[in-house]
Amino acid sequence: MSKSLRRVRTALEAAGVAADIREMPDSTRTAQSAADAVGCELDQIAKSIIFRGEQSAAAILFLTAGGNRVDAARASAVAGEPLGKADAALIRAQTGFAIGGVAPVGHLNPIRAFLDVRLMAFDQVWAAAGTPRHVFALDPRILPQLTGAEIADFWPDAVQRRAIAASRQRFTLRHTCLMTLFMDSMILVLASERRNSSGRPSLTTVTISSS
Repeated sequence: MSKSLRRVRTALEAAGVAADIREMPDSTRTAQSAADAVGCELDQIAKSIIFRGEQSAAAILFLTAGGNRVDAARASAVAGEPLGKADAALIRAQTGFAIGGVAPVGHLNPIRAFLDVRLMAFDQVWAAAGTPRHVFALDPRILPQLTGAEIADFWPDAVQRRAIAASRQRFTLRHTCLMTLFMDSMILVLASERRNSSGRPSLTTVTISSS
């Protein structure tokens, strides 16, 4: 077992998290390859995106859903300082992990972290376990406490608009289904109350005014 993987396992055990750590037959350096390997949705992959704080010179971690992209401007606003590209040396020095295997826990040094709210929509998400070939599953609801990450919005505007539109569409569909069920129930009740002496239901016309 590599030192990186051991640190992740130790950190999870210390937190009382019984994580399912899996070794993949191939590298899972991309979110899509990780999703394909474990058989989950792309957004169930918790990507570790690291920037360099231009003022603090420290690495800053953004845990985001696999299908989302971190908007640099929004991320800078969330972090409270301009952000730049973090090179492999900085990532290795602060986290102890190589690019493609950065886990949300088990870092060599403390790191500021922010969490994509999209991940909270799932019962289970998958994250790198310290190497490009290892991933582990956990309940996303424990991520804030486990990582010290702050839940934040750092999506690009276009992604945010699509997410809002999708949420509204789901609400409209749910509302329509509920109204249909309600009307069906009312028709059955009226038919039952209008039964004639022969035991057969009489036809009742129900008019609904839109005004």
